[in-house]
Amino acid sequence: MLDEISRRSFVKALAISTVVGSTATSASGEERPATAGTATEWSYTSGKQYSDPFNQVELDAIVTLPSGTEERIPAFWAGGSTWRVRYAPPVPGVYRIKSVCNDAKNHDLQDQTLTLKVEPYTGENRHYKHGVLKVSDDKRHFQYADGTPFFWLGDTWWMGLCKRLSWPDGFETLTADRVQKGFTMVQIVAGLYPDMEPFDERGANEAGFPWDREYKSINPAYFDMADVRIQHLADHGLAACIVGFWGYFIPRMGMDKVKQHWRYLVARWSAYPVVWCLAGEGTMPYYLSKTKEQDAEVQKHGLTELARYVHSIDPHHHPITIHPSSSSRLCVDDPAVLDFDMLQTGHSDRESVPNTIETVNRSLSASPTMPVLIGEVCYEGIQEASRQEVQRFMFWTAILSGNGGHTYGANGIWQFNTREKPYGLSPHGHSWGGPAWDIAAQLPGSGQLGLAKRLLMRYSWWKLQAHPDLIEPRWSKENYWKPFAAEIPGEAIFAYTPPAYSADSFRNLKAGNYRAFFFNPTNGVETEIGNISPEANGTWKIAEVPIFQDWVVVLENKA
Repeated sequence: MLDEISRRSFVKALAISTVVGSTATSASGEERPATAGTATEWSYTSGKQYSDPFNQVELDAIVTLPSGTEERIPAFWAGGSTWRVRYAPPVPGVYRIKSVCNDAKNHDLQDQTLTLKVEPYTGENRHYKHGVLKVSDDKRHFQYADGTPFFWLGDTWWMGLCKRLSWPDGFETLTADRVQKGFTMVQIVAGLYPDMEPFDERGANEAGFPWDREYKSINPAYFDMADVRIQHLADHGLAACIVGFWGYFIPRMGMDKVKQHWRYLVARWSAYPVVWCLAGEGTMPYYLSKTKEQDAEVQKHGLTELARYVHSIDPHHHPITIHPSSSSRLCVDDPAVLDFDMLQTGHSDRESVPNTIETVNRSLSASPTMPVLIGEVCYEGIQEASRQEVQRFMFWTAILSGNGGHTYGANGIWQFNTREKPYGLSPHGHSWGGPAWDIAAQLPGSGQLGLAKRLLMRYSWWKLQAHPDLIEPRWSKENYWKPFAAEIPGEAIFAYTPPAYSADSFRNLKAGNYRAFFFNPTNGVETEIGNISPEANGTWKIAEVPIFQDWVVVLENKA
């Protein structure tokens, strides 16, 4: 039974879901309006009854675009005898749709036709305005379908679809905070969670769990509650990195079921601004597994097969990755099945710095070329360490090394501690602790990374190229706490100088005039240095920093 608060949330969610996606059953031959770039929805109801509709019926919609090309859109079972299709038409025009069912004799589901008359989107939401997220042509960052660059500043809400982050109050509050700070992406798991036994009550939302206990059938009501959360993120300018499950569910559920799970996610959410993360801790076996080596191999082969499968069924071709224990590339038999490399590099405060920098640079030089970003490192406050100065260091060193974005996390948010009830023990018997999520949301690192993004967004940040040779002293394997430098050719040079080593000089500068200033990464305040010109040999000695801490030094090319 739902408690009264959960019942009210559930009723409100269903009401919102009905408004967001027009769910009336479509009559064959119907014409309906839609808007380019935004999710539109229609449904089919079967008069024929099935004993197990989720497993017995597979329904798709064949969409003919105004250009004449076709896309195949998977439908999802909505409960009872109803299936729904969600689709985001990419451009204005007339779309012709026909349903295709594996039960071709069911005329309620087979050969039903629909016409969408799609008008242009006229609002300001960047996701709806610019189209789906893609990998850039240079394979180094992300952009929208129309070529507009997308700056990935992610936050980690692994368990954000459970009721410990209440809907609507808690979810809306955290969304507003992250939007205000400049985040653009949220990592969120589709209900098959880490750090707990399956069907642990901590993983439920207001409608229960995403699957039944035998993994025979999906629970549509769970996803109704999840839908309104994903929709809320999209409507407020936040994309979602959808994590299908934690990797150890592959041997637990089997490949047929994990494919069903992913088909359902694609059907529910491919019409939204999302990227796909096939699994969390891709090849890590379950914490208490007695067959860890065997499980790891099963998961690696399974993820390779799953990547190809998701590519084949996603009509919008959203980028695909895996959240790893180290690098996504190591979680599959063939890295070419991935679109970008996500990294996890440690939670040991400053001791995680060498591995982070080495892993970043190793991935950036690996083949095939793809965007690289950290998906998990040093959650702020974890183990009562990894505070804001570590968050700044990880962001700036990764971005100035050439990463295509960065993901932040706070201990207390990823598992959604509440004031009344901390998360508690993990299966291995330890507790990660941490404050309640609303306290963790105000840790200073999140705001400081937002300030960093805001500075970079003033420039053509997507053209940023690592140039460690532009600063002396510079970081090296012997000392990772020396400065990092990068350049946007013809526009600006950035150097991040950790507090232990104030930079001596810029080197190898091109002749010309520059406007120089210090950027304080703790509060965003700029201290003007003034107009400078390098020496004939390309050097310029940096002025004394205003106070002894880390700084970003910016040289704007005045030309």
